[in-house]
Amino acid sequence: MELISILIRLLISHFLGDFLLQSKKGVKHKNKYKITSKYLYLHVLIHGILAYVLVGQWTNFLLPIIVMILHYFIDLLKIYQIKNVKWFLVDQLLHVLSLFFLWIFFYNQQEIVFSQIVLLTSSIKFWIVVLGYIFVLNPTAFMIYYLTKKWQDELGEVNEKGLTNAGKWIGILERILILTFILVNQFSAVGFLLAAKSIFRFGDLTQNKSRKLTEYVLIGTLLSFAIAIIIGLLLINI
Repeated sequence: MELISILIRLLISHFLGDFLLQSKKGVKHKNKYKITSKYLYLHVLIHGILAYVLVGQWTNFLLPIIVMILHYFIDLLKIYQIKNVKWFLVDQLLHVLSLFFLWIFFYNQQEIVFSQIVLLTSSIKFWIVVLGYIFVLNPTAFMIYYLTKKWQDELGEVNEKGLTNAGKWIGILERILILTFILVNQFSAVGFLLAAKSIFRFGDLTQNKSRKLTEYVLIGTLLSFAIAIIIGLLLINI
């Protein structure tokens, strides 16, 4: 448990340094001056200090030094890229993975981690759950699209257009949440999610006074919920 605690503290040091202790001024300076930015080196130093203090191994100077080196090169890669959500996620993923692999090799956890991965991936239940999550993403979205296609022509041109692909992402997220709630045996949360969506979504539809649009959205929502619930029930009973 002590070694797991060290990993958690390393992750805490990262998120503290990258979000709570990094100013907008510093970020702008790094993006403008890049490798010559003084804030880049200050930021890296803060990460090293945080890792050293939170891990609490006072004679272990090598770990925070390697943390600083890895963080420096990952940040250097990011500041030369286009600023968008993709590179934000890539940056954070690289930081987390670098700390994870550093922890594995620094504390000789290779065999334990490898054995746990083999144990997990050799389980049929694991792959069935993975299949369930994959199915509630785009395959279900296509199913709902084709099942409701005959009503789309009746709607005609909708005057009030929403955000691009917002409906698709709302559906994907709600199905992921429903499936997760069912797998952790939190059925009441599914009802809360349906009630919350009804309040926000159908209130707007009522104001729009479009019965066809209201019915169309209601059908799509119920299909989305029904498929996710059925998949979830099948998974917990396999």
